[in-house]
Amino acid sequence: MSPSAAAAAAKPLRADLAIIAGWIRPYANVLDLGCGDGALLAHLERVKHCHGYGVEIDDAEVQACARHGVDVIQRNIEDGLEMFMAGDPFDVVVLSMALQATQRTEKVLEDMGHVAREGIVSFPNFGHWFHVWSILRGRMPITREMPYEWFNTPNLHLTTPRDFEDLATRLGLVIMEKVFLSEGRIITHFPVKRATQAIYRFRRKGD
Repeated sequence: MSPSAAAAAAKPLRADLAIIAGWIRPYANVLDLGCGDGALLAHLERVKHCHGYGVEIDDAEVQACARHGVDVIQRNIEDGLEMFMAGDPFDVVVLSMALQATQRTEKVLEDMGHVAREGIVSFPNFGHWFHVWSILRGRMPITREMPYEWFNTPNLHLTTPRDFEDLATRLGLVIMEKVFLSEGRIITHFPVKRATQAIYRFRRKGD
């Protein structure tokens, strides 16, 4: 293991990524969309002996993946995932904290359902009470999960857990598990109002 890969392995996973890693079985074949610096794949390869690919468009993040020993393809996921549909399906496809930045959100979710047996997404919960309070005060919310001003945000399609579940049903996706987080802690009571992040595990209906 290279020094940079060892440093990446020693770094604690982001809270939602730790939940996602816990859902993925050992030796699984994983496709990580918008994989960032490859932290999740590096962890899965080291701890669970998984293998797979990351997909990332940002130059710096692609270089970070390479330093961490993660196989990465530089590509915009909104151009389609057809290149991954030809062979056997992946066991799991992941899209962490990037769903809200997609323009063609329905297509991305549909493609995820076709390239893998299971899909996992995490996204900021726009239904959190602070966001609602900020809007009532006439201000766009700025939080750790959404740390941008209104004029420079990459977020295009902010959503709530209930809205996501409605879309998943419309697309024929069956939700298998869901977890809600706030400041890295699991929220069980009134999660739609109290959680800052939502994480869903799903599969296609009929699979």
